[in-house]
Amino acid sequence: MGHHDALSWLDDIADARRAAGLRRTLRSRTPGSALVDLASNDYLGLVRHPEVLDAAATALRRWGGGATGSRLVTGTTTEHELLERELAGFVGAESGLVFASGYAANLGAVTALGGRDALIVSDAGCHASLVDACRLSRSRVVITPHADVEAVGAALASRTEPRALVLTDSVFSADGDLAPLRALHRVCREHGALLLVDEAHGIGVRGDGGRGLVQEAGLAGQPDVVVTATLSKSLASQGGVVLGDERVRAHLIDAARTFIFDTGLAPAAVGAARGALTVLRREPERAVAVLGRARDLARITGAAEPQSAVVSVILGDPQVAYDAAQACRERGLHVGCFRPPSVPEGTSRLRLTSRANLDDSDMSVIESVLTDVLAAAHA
Repeated sequence: MGHHDALSWLDDIADARRAAGLRRTLRSRTPGSALVDLASNDYLGLVRHPEVLDAAATALRRWGGGATGSRLVTGTTTEHELLERELAGFVGAESGLVFASGYAANLGAVTALGGRDALIVSDAGCHASLVDACRLSRSRVVITPHADVEAVGAALASRTEPRALVLTDSVFSADGDLAPLRALHRVCREHGALLLVDEAHGIGVRGDGGRGLVQEAGLAGQPDVVVTATLSKSLASQGGVVLGDERVRAHLIDAARTFIFDTGLAPAAVGAARGALTVLRREPERAVAVLGRARDLARITGAAEPQSAVVSVILGDPQVAYDAAQACRERGLHVGCFRPPSVPEGTSRLRLTSRANLDDSDMSVIESVLTDVLAAAHA
């Protein structure tokens, strides 16, 4: 019997991706890079803030390099519990539970709150972590058109399951638009459904002092609202959290597999997030500055008025978007490039992310580079 290459199918897929302009590569960052950053999710500009670094180093020295075990065994420290209480207090929730990543928080929350006796209604624009959570939930899942409250209501009205869970991002990561949270909550309450809101891109940007879109919508602390978030964007660290009613926290400790079976978040990451939250509480103007710089980016690029830190410049063709991103990089500007499957076919784009600490010299570089690059891309 001749030798069979069990991985030959991967060559065919790689060739097809290359032909479609969808091949992805890793590019290492170097310390002290001279590139102006419009690609990261460090919205508040805190990832190198001295207080954040000191808080991380203090936790590292106190607890060591890792959590040493799952949260239920040895992986819970007093640092974890302090962060949970501080985050819950900040957003106006009753309690919080920290996970090893934002992805794990969404998987854990949705699978534990879903199940065969629950209907899940999910916005078509939800983050991949919520999409995967739906697939793992064993629930019947209805995907509704983006931000279509009427479709959510219709799905809830026709359900036969005893329970229902509605999923949405607060700020959608590709377009940066906002979910209609008040209307969604009204329809959830009419039908006895739980509303789960992923605030990954809302915390630190929307709401009073960066407390998130749920707080801005007047829904903070509502027992039928569960908030998930990541610590890796505005809070300049790593990890995830679920915030809500104390009964939700207790249930997740018992039932969320990504909590029970995963090693706890490293203490240094917990310390960094606590440090960032301390700075945000003291300097709420950072949240205002993020939106101000986002408006500057929209003016430069001709994009729509931004509602978050995300400014999307749609170019259509994936190769055009990739080439534009490379041209920016060659001129000292790092921008995000979103292509399918991250965004729908025909909507490949430059994804620009505002930061509170972009200064006037940064903006001068940004305006010069983007004006030239976008003119060439549209030519």
